[in-house]
Amino acid sequence: MNQKELSQLTDEELLEVAKNNKPSPIFDAFFIGFLVGIIIYSVVANTWGILTLIPLYIIYRFLKKPKQYEALQKELKERNLQ
Repeated sequence: MNQKELSQLTDEELLEVAKNNKPSPIFDAFFIGFLVGIIIYSVVANTWGILTLIPLYIIYRFLKKPKQYEALQKELKERNLQ
């Protein structure tokens, strides 16, 4: 969600999104490491393709997650819901 979408939510909906969007850095780091291992295996085995592109996309989504969480926290702070 971007800042514009977050500003259109009601207070209750925003609190529900915040409740469901708690970061889990240990799990994220483990999963990103696992996906990097898949990419390295794909490069070593010379099998470029979907096996390489899917983990790259998932890693991108994991790295984008903290920015979304920061936007959510900013909106909560603006509404004095924190």
